[in-house]
Amino acid sequence: MHVLSAASFGSSQMMTITLQDFSGSPATGGIRRLTVPLSQLQSTYGRLLRSGARILEVANGLTGSVAMVESSPAAPAAQSSGKPARKAPAKAAHADVPVNLYKPKAPFVGKVISNDSLLKEGAIGRVNHVTMDLSGGDLRYVEGQSIGIIPDGLADNGKPHKIRLYSIASTRHGDNLAGNTVSLCVRQLQYEKDGELINGVCSTFLCDVPPGAPVKITGPVGKEMLLPEDEDANVIMLATGTGIAPMRAYLRRMFDPGERDRNPDYAFRGKAWLFMGVPTTPNLLYEEEFQSYLSAYPDNFRYTKAISREQKNSEGGRMYIQHRVAEYADEIFNLIKLDATHLYMCGLRGMEPGIDEAMTAAAAARGLEWKTLRPQLKKAGRWHVETY
Repeated sequence: MHVLSAASFGSSQMMTITLQDFSGSPATGGIRRLTVPLSQLQSTYGRLLRSGARILEVANGLTGSVAMVESSPAAPAAQSSGKPARKAPAKAAHADVPVNLYKPKAPFVGKVISNDSLLKEGAIGRVNHVTMDLSGGDLRYVEGQSIGIIPDGLADNGKPHKIRLYSIASTRHGDNLAGNTVSLCVRQLQYEKDGELINGVCSTFLCDVPPGAPVKITGPVGKEMLLPEDEDANVIMLATGTGIAPMRAYLRRMFDPGERDRNPDYAFRGKAWLFMGVPTTPNLLYEEEFQSYLSAYPDNFRYTKAISREQKNSEGGRMYIQHRVAEYADEIFNLIKLDATHLYMCGLRGMEPGIDEAMTAAAAARGLEWKTLRPQLKKAGRWHVETY
């Protein structure tokens, strides 16, 4: 937030906005000035910020005196006093995030409300949406966090199973908007070992657990994948398979009608762009929800799919998410240039090399080095990764 000294202006006064928009001539550093009537200052200021421009100064167009401005989409106020305004204290980012409310030795015992398949006929594998009741405890969470699950039974060593972490697929208000449930998106792990089909312990437990059954839950944990509090942020999401879980929570918070009613202090106005990778169309998860957001918010939500066994990339091979990133590299990097843009990646760890390769090539084409840019984005809190 930038606060400058205040001066008094008449309603017909002309104002000059000095800004840096990053799309101008390199020789000028993208610095330019706009002169607008004071009556249009509020709308122009907000429009420029939403476009990603950085406001450097708002001044009296004739005398050069400076008006008080805040670098947020809220309107700059023309003050009647000539005294400098006091800067409001900035709210600590994510200061109220709950962590480790329940630990493995004393887990919260929730009860399964529903356990439903997310796949359509002809899909590969098994993926379920599991919702659990949190009533009677203090287990709360925010979007982007994970919880631990302790499956029933004992491990081969005779001890209780260790916890497995799962990204939360619901908003803090839960799917029922009552604030007392949590939902997970779970794929049953299956693999072959010595010619025998092995089922993952916890994923099979969760896919099989019936409504009414108790489930031991720990956490929540994690601050890596939290959404920015800026309602005008741009959010690029790269997901494969059940990596869609946190993205589904973000999108519900942004666009679900009930969620928007529950969030008077958060009305998303930025750009949300989801890249989703799956093997077949029947494997697309939460498709009806996402299509409803596209219909209701076409200017704010974009949805790009990579369906590997049905679509071809530019070289004739299977279409994976990294090919979509390369395909839309120009638009992605134009967004990355904006301080308000955050990138999230979630899914199998094997997706990381492909994304890195695509981003490296895209950056090089623009005279940049992804290996340098990526840690800069990470340090700025704009590059968020959760793979497993």
